[in-house]
Amino acid sequence: MTHRLTLDQARRIAVRAQLLDADRPGDVVEVAEQLGAVKIDPTATIAPCEHTVLWSRIGWSYESGQLIKAVEMDRLLFEYDGAFRPASLLPLMLPAMRGWPRRESSRRWLEANAGFRADVVARLRAEGPLLASQIPDTAQVSRAPDGWSGSNQVPHMLDFLMRQGVVAISGRESRHRIWDLAERVYPRDLPEYDEDEAARLLDERRLQAAGIAKQKSPWTPVGEAGEPATIEGMRTKWRVDPDAVAALDEDDGGRVAFLNPYDGMLFDRPRLRDVFEFEYVLEQFKPKPQRRYGFFAHPILLGDRFVGMLDAEVDREREVLRVNAVHEFLPFEPEEDEMVRAELDELGEWLGVSVVDAR
Repeated sequence: MTHRLTLDQARRIAVRAQLLDADRPGDVVEVAEQLGAVKIDPTATIAPCEHTVLWSRIGWSYESGQLIKAVEMDRLLFEYDGAFRPASLLPLMLPAMRGWPRRESSRRWLEANAGFRADVVARLRAEGPLLASQIPDTAQVSRAPDGWSGSNQVPHMLDFLMRQGVVAISGRESRHRIWDLAERVYPRDLPEYDEDEAARLLDERRLQAAGIAKQKSPWTPVGEAGEPATIEGMRTKWRVDPDAVAALDEDDGGRVAFLNPYDGMLFDRPRLRDVFEFEYVLEQFKPKPQRRYGFFAHPILLGDRFVGMLDAEVDREREVLRVNAVHEFLPFEPEEDEMVRAELDELGEWLGVSVVDAR
């Protein structure tokens, strides 16, 4: 069966899949289970990515301590490759982790550093959990600095061991990761899957989080998950979550959401362009004279359409959220302007600061 969707239906499916409709989720774990990953990034003109992602879904009742509890105490979420993920995904990821690395250069580096690898594992077994800075660098062969990391090889080895499922991140000290053996961090007695079955189930989870995705998308690879779909006016083949199609009649409507530039909703740029008619460019790394909307402007979603960009920053010394600009793609209707202003007030209240309009 091929689902024939209007553009409005496709947008609503995508918005609901990302928990950005009027029916807000109740807690951190519910968000992570649906999205599959909550991106971690320290850039905090308003708040770090992981917290703005959760606030934009849950709303005023979200507190950062809820995330810490879910990760470090309840172990319902785990940190992997720059994101917090639900523990239910771990058994689906382990088969591929056991076969990592597939790149020859990475295999050669690990083989050349077999003694270093053993040293790191032994140190964690005897003294863990530890910060990377507490583990000696005994590498036999070094990787060149890449602009993101220096000459110390310990972070490289820990990252490789994490990808193999040998070590894991047990928590954080400020923004610094704390490492331990995976067997002491990850839940025990997880279900077992072979690599093909795990890959198929991961495709299903990715489609669940996206709602709808191009059949051959490198941005949102979903394989043969879901069911085929077409969108009016497009020749592209899509895959859609059939449960999301069935729920279209239950739509509770939309709302305003300010999305962190690293929000998963924004990751698939071609889908943004085709389904939402939104050409999104992150201006963080552009020279200031070339920026149109601001260093770290947050896209504004209203209902199922992107209507503008919020350029705002928190000044903790003055305890204010300074709104430098609200860029409107088309002039807001009075009701739309009121909704955006109300969401700004909610954001300020959540941050515990006053909102100052500096426009």
